[in-house]
Amino acid sequence: MKDYMRERILEIADYIIDTKATVRQAAKVFGVSKSTVHKDMTERLLEINPQKAIEVREVLEFNKAERHIRGGRATREKYIHL
Repeated sequence: MKDYMRERILEIADYIIDTKATVRQAAKVFGVSKSTVHKDMTERLLEINPQKAIEVREVLEFNKAERHIRGGRATREKYIHL
């Protein structure tokens, strides 16, 4: 694995852990695709730092479980403003 990839993966992992960010939010901040962030966090991070991978997985699982609630709020806000 290239050094720039390792550095990016660790930076994104720290960002997700610190801010409880979603994959989409992290992708926007770091200027990479959602697919890249997802692959980095679910596969590559495990090779680099298994403990940090567990922490990131917990945040991502929480975000996934709450996804339907966020979608409902967004739809509600959309129609309130119309």
